[in-house]
Amino acid sequence: MTLSQGEIRVGEHGRIVIPVEIRRALSINIGTRLVARIEQDKLILEKPSAVLQRLQSHFKQVPAGVSLADELIAERRAEAANE
Repeated sequence: MTLSQGEIRVGEHGRIVIPVEIRRALSINIGTRLVARIEQDKLILEKPSAVLQRLQSHFKQVPAGVSLADELIAERRAEAANE
C-alpha cells in the first residue's frame, strides 16, 4: 500500500472529510466505522479490526500463566495499604 496524505479541514459542527485517495487506500466506504483516539498531539482514526490487532499484539507479550487481573488487584491492594 502506498502511503498517502492530504490536508483535511474541520468544517461546520466539527466535521472532517477524508480525502478520496486516503479512503481508497484504506478501503473506507460509506458506513465504515472508525475508532478515534488521541496520541500525544495526534488524532488517530482506525478501523476496529486494526484496534483489535494492535491490542492482541500488545497482550501477546504477557508471559503464559501470568494473570494481569491478579497483578492489578495486588497492586491496588498494596497502594491501599500504603494510604
